[in-house]
Amino acid sequence: MTASQDRVQASISEWKQIIAPFQTPSVPRATWQVVNTLVPYVALWYLMWLSLSVSYWLTLGLAVVAGLLLVRVFIIFHDCCHGSYLKSKRANDILGFITGMLTFTPYGHWRWQHNVHHATSGDLDRRGDGDIWTMTVEEYEKASPKMRFFYRLIRNPIVLFGLGPLVLFLIHQRFPSPRAKGKDRSSVMAMNVAVTLMVIGLSWLFGFKNYLMMQLPVTMVAGMAGIWMFYVQHQYEDVYWERRENWDYTTAAIEGSSFYKLPKILQWFTGNIGFHHIHHLSSRIPNYHLERCHHSHPMFHTVKPLTLWSSLKCINLRLFDEKGRRLISFGQWKKMRQQKDSDIGLAA
Repeated sequence: MTASQDRVQASISEWKQIIAPFQTPSVPRATWQVVNTLVPYVALWYLMWLSLSVSYWLTLGLAVVAGLLLVRVFIIFHDCCHGSYLKSKRANDILGFITGMLTFTPYGHWRWQHNVHHATSGDLDRRGDGDIWTMTVEEYEKASPKMRFFYRLIRNPIVLFGLGPLVLFLIHQRFPSPRAKGKDRSSVMAMNVAVTLMVIGLSWLFGFKNYLMMQLPVTMVAGMAGIWMFYVQHQYEDVYWERRENWDYTTAAIEGSSFYKLPKILQWFTGNIGFHHIHHLSSRIPNYHLERCHHSHPMFHTVKPLTLWSSLKCINLRLFDEKGRRLISFGQWKKMRQQKDSDIGLAA
């Protein structure tokens, strides 16, 4: 066990008491966040529509801001899925469905899938639901050429952050997971109906072509930012991954989820979700309490922050090296292979 794991283990007896005061939703804070997110988001759509008759470049500039606001809308949706945003379950479900419609994401299905992610994050033996496909070095070396090509394609930044947003939110979210059952599966159909009605309504209001010219860049910006945020939250060099028998929930939360220290303006747009180590410690803490919880105890201050600049190198990390206990790039893997072949040659 590492020194950092010792620190986390020693804190298990106290962290539940530390976070308890921050798990209670605040109706005034939640209401104000809805107002300062949805009102400017709607206003930007009106401004984008007006700008179409002036310059599409102006429209795209406004779409960038609207896309960032849509990320904030998604965080509200995200908290509703955890039942942490408002005190009332019904209120969470209603607001979650509305914000899910705005983000093209099925509420019940995504809630189920994301809760699985929280229960298995950092567990090498329970990957596959709500996470980014990550292969270990051993798995990659045993994979067929076709599988390696497909994995490299999916993990390519152009595909992941370029094509990924539109494919994920406009196409992938329209179909339930094969493992989804009952209400979780039917929620996808319910959201598809709601999204269809929203598209028809907005197309009637703005005109179909104008609607597409606004919606697509907004979705693209929001999707790119959202996928990037999720990526760096669990895809950094010294991230925690363990086999199930050695996996620990608290360690996975503190060491398997990043503290993404962003400039204040980006922290606002992303709804404080950069305090992801706190969120994974307890998903019952609403986003508007995450920063206060982080600053409430020295235990959280020992978590090394990932800055905007330092996070850029995470783009090249592709494989998890179980022996080295770190994520590595394909270039690092090639060097490891060359060294291994060299050692075998010398031994022979």
